[in-house]
Amino acid sequence: MSIPRKNRTEAGQGDEPTPLIAIASVIASMALIAVGNGLMFAYIPVRLGAEGFDPTWAGLIITGLSAGGLAGCILTGPLVRRVGHARAFMVLSALIALANAAVGAGPHPLIWIAARALYGFAICGLFIVAQSWLNDAVANAIRGRVMAFFYVAYVAGLGVGYATLALVDIRTADAPLIGIVFTALSILPVGLTRLAQPPAPQAASVALGRAWRISPVGVAGMLAVGGLSMSIAGFAPIHATAKGYSQADVALLLSAMPVGTLILQIPLGWISDRTDRRYVLIAAAALAAAAGMFALGFDGGALAALVVIYIVWDGASESIYSLASAHAADRAGKDDMVALSSSLLFAWSLSGFIVPGIVTALSAVFGTQAFIYVAIVIACAFCLFVLLRVVTTQAVPAAETGSFAPMTAQAPLPVELAFAPDEQARHRSN
Repeated sequence: MSIPRKNRTEAGQGDEPTPLIAIASVIASMALIAVGNGLMFAYIPVRLGAEGFDPTWAGLIITGLSAGGLAGCILTGPLVRRVGHARAFMVLSALIALANAAVGAGPHPLIWIAARALYGFAICGLFIVAQSWLNDAVANAIRGRVMAFFYVAYVAGLGVGYATLALVDIRTADAPLIGIVFTALSILPVGLTRLAQPPAPQAASVALGRAWRISPVGVAGMLAVGGLSMSIAGFAPIHATAKGYSQADVALLLSAMPVGTLILQIPLGWISDRTDRRYVLIAAAALAAAAGMFALGFDGGALAALVVIYIVWDGASESIYSLASAHAADRAGKDDMVALSSSLLFAWSLSGFIVPGIVTALSAVFGTQAFIYVAIVIACAFCLFVLLRVVTTQAVPAAETGSFAPMTAQAPLPVELAFAPDEQARHRSN
């Protein structure tokens, strides 16, 4: 079975369809990595709590991870230009395995900060490599469906990883070892794939000013959701552990949160395809703010109520990510797409680095519930900004409104690494 791919005009390449198994190999690799990643996200704060470390250390580890992610967004392009997509994927997977091995050596917070920074660099790079590879391999007509399946597979893998925490002995190195195993398994599908590699890319420029002129709401959405995502997903297990919830409780809470991503994005995206996306962004931000307030009200209460609240909270926040990305893409010309996607990715990464640092500093003074207040403030500020844009500006019709595709803020935006000028011309003609 095969699916259409982009046209190639180089010698030896025609309109040959891409085998479905080749596309599936990249998606399967990222889903396997997600299982180990989800487990490690849950394991680190619970293990630190069990060892009696102050929760501030877990916050610093989240900040280090975000710093590594920011570096990954900048340095992945040069790595791919040097060794190609397949080798870059394997190198970055090896770095994740090394990071997990460092964590498995024992609870040494300073080493763990460095290890998670290395992980942040590698996972951000892996997403850029995987998504640009898939973008090159498939035709425009089916790209949305392929990428949607890619994100759903990754989110499902995260959920499995989170749930696995309940099955491991937290005081041993079982969790890092499992993470290493799944990372090693993830290399196999890519190592055996027959999926053709894209040409060597040029650097993709970051132009925040230009991106802002194209879509202020899109840029603001990326800045908002970078902070929201890292606050909720990163600090929820830290806070739950500090509140005294058991290892199994934390695993249940985290494994339930991706459900919100899967069930809320589809209806919100369907509505946004039929109206001004800004209205749906306002609703998603308001829902995220309201869920945050409920999270404060039920903080430390019954686990069942907290699980429901966090499902809605995480799902509404994740929806801002995909809605803002779609809104920005609607307003960009074809020549703007590479620079726009790079700029949005940079905005998301920058916020994902700065906000965890702020939350960590506030947690040292006000306790681990500080992340809830920060998330509420971010959601309210973004909601008011979009509302102000709606009131003060007329809706500018998009040149070509695209179809909404579900995404997750746990993964970087799909960046099309820029090809050489002649390649760009051929890609734009398809």
